Amino acid sequence: MIYLKRFILPGEEKETDYKLNGIKPELDFSCYSGDGYPFGIFIHKYLNELEFSSSVVIFSGENGSGKSTLLNVMAEKLRLIRKTPFNRSPCFSDFVALCKAEFQNDLPAESEMITSDGVFDFLLDMRSVNEGIDASRKTIFESYKEDKRRLQTEGYRLGSLDDYDELKKYNEIKRSTMPEYARKRMPGRDITLHSNGESALDIFESAIKENALYLLDEPENSLSAAHQKELADFISDSARFYGCQFVISSHSPFILSIKGAVIYDLDAAPVTVRKWSELDSVKEYYGLFKDRKDEF
Repeated sequence: MIYLKRFILPGEEKETDYKLNGIKPELDFSCYSGDGYPFGIFIHKYLNELEFSSSVVIFSGENGSGKSTLLNVMAEKLRLIRKTPFNRSPCFSDFVALCKAEFQNDLPAESEMITSDGVFDFLLDMRSVNEGIDASRKTIFESYKEDKRRLQTEGYRLGSLDDYDELKKYNEIKRSTMPEYARKRMPGRDITLHSNGESALDIFESAIKENALYLLDEPENSLSAAHQKELADFISDSARFYGCQFVISSHSPFILSIKGAVIYDLDAAPVTVRKWSELDSVKEYYGLFKDRKDEF
């Protein structure tokens, strides 16, 4: 499914007009100042508009090539849901206002931008929860050892129905190992069983629903090669079978190799559509394995 058909940037003429008309004369538009960001980034790449002829479009390029900036501009223009803030300049909103978006189908309200920062924030939150879980586990372990020592030395006698809960605990201690006993008493799901990579993959698989547009900023961060491949397969299936459209910034050869994806090379001037096998970043991987193929 294609929702966003075309995205048009201001271009050199409109950018020049904005700077010369004194809309914000107090700002410094030199390359050494952040006042004018993101003005001046894309005109040097001769990038005026982007065509979305595929349900998966990927921005490829080195750090600083403008991949994330482009996604942020698009997300603001389309008013997508996003859970993480980003760096804004005094001119950012003005730049966004000069952009245009054209649609092939109505944009679903559930459409969202998911960033690597958002994933990291979630993992940090989860670590805090884990620390609380670890503290709870330690307390339960101590209680288990003390209760077991007491029950082994003193035994237990049922004096009244008021002692029934204590009797149940006594029988459970007799039947359970310490980890089994603690696990039943942990508050909520014991998420320490998942690694950061597994949890990051869970975030994408739970956040991405049917029939929506998703902007993903370097989703491969925190993921192993195997999980990157799994995410690439999930994106491909979501686009093919579940009515999703994706615009992604990525360095991952697994994501770049998604069948049918249109790839914009932001390292090129002018920005060019390339096959994944033509990208310099992918050739680096190819060269590494080719040079050392005898080791496999």
